[in-house]
Order: sequence, then structure tokens, then C-alpha cells
Amino acid sequence: MELKLLNLSGTGSVGAVEVADKVFAKKFNQDLVHQAVQAYRAGGRAGTRAQKSRSEVSGGGAKPWKQKGTGHARAGTIRSPIWRSGGVTFAAKQRDFSQKINKKMYCGAMCSILAELVRQDRLVLVDDFTVASQKTRDLIKKLNELKLKKVLIVVDNIEPNLYLATRNLPTVDVCDVSDVNPVNLIGFENVLFTVPALKKVEERLV
Repeated sequence: MELKLLNLSGTGSVGAVEVADKVFAKKFNQDLVHQAVQAYRAGGRAGTRAQKSRSEVSGGGAKPWKQKGTGHARAGTIRSPIWRSGGVTFAAKQRDFSQKINKKMYCGAMCSILAELVRQDRLVLVDDFTVASQKTRDLIKKLNELKLKKVLIVVDNIEPNLYLATRNLPTVDVCDVSDVNPVNLIGFENVLFTVPALKKVEERLV
């Protein structure tokens, strides 16, 4: 299949780029995409929180008072979870939240997302995308010409000017092609690819 190649002025198509059907014409698989997104997000969790149970809190070895005759409720340790400075009931521990997902499944999910972006006309393809300066207004002007607002820009190599220009825009992000993932692809209204970046993604997924 072919994808339209737009010029940076947004006036129309300047040609077409041949792409693989198995990547950009794949049937959308919602369950597979959901699994890939969940696995990616789970892998980003630190899982480093930790609390102490009653057996791990320092002290509390001696019985506070005798079992009977004091009028107090019976107690065996001052580190009981119902006491101040006691341990935590069902204390949270460090854990690994990562979920296994096969390479074939991950690639299938990525292809499914890209194909759906093409079907919904949300994937924008340009030959190259650079900005002359690091001024945010210059980038906004260029995006307005392409009628793009909430957009992920995927390039082969992030230039300093482009990085600095996008840094102050909450609805625009720039991403190196090696960092493309299911979460950032579905997180924007449009995804803008340069031709070299698109070809690298295609090679990785075929």
C-alpha cells in the first residue's frame, strides 16, 4: 500500500511512499493492543515501596504487662498493628510488576496501532521535520500549517532545536524512532513520522 507524503506547508500531497501491508494494513486487534499497553505500563512501575510488619519493627520483644489482673486488654507486644508505632497489617513489600509479552505479540500490537492510525487518517508523513530555531512559536507555526495540535513527532534523530522547541508544549512531544512504543502512539490525536523514521519502524516490525 501507499501513504501520502505531505509537504511542510500543509498545502497537500507531494507524492507517496510504499509501505508494507502486513504492518500498515493489519486488522485492528483491541485485546492484543490492550495487553501490550498494560504490559508496557506495568514494566515502568518501580515497585520499590516497602512497609514493616509487626515482626520487622524494632523492639516489642517483651510483654507490656502481665496477662491477667491489670484491667488492661491483654497484649503481647507494643509493636502490634493496633498500637501507635506498631507494624503495618499486610505490609506492602517490594515486587516486580513486569508482565511477559512475546515479541510476536508486541509487534502485532504495534502493527495494529499503526494500521488503525492510517485508517483514521491520524498518521501524518513528511519527508523531513526540522525547525530553524529553538523558539516554540516557530514550531507552533509549522504545526498550524499542518493543522496539528495534539501530536507526537517521531524522527530518526532528534535535533537540539526541535527538542527545545517542543519542551514547553504540553500537547506536543518529540520521540526518537527507537523509543516508539504502544503507549505514546495511542496517547496523541496525531502521529507525525518522517520518512526515515517510518522506514525504521517498518523494518523492525516486518
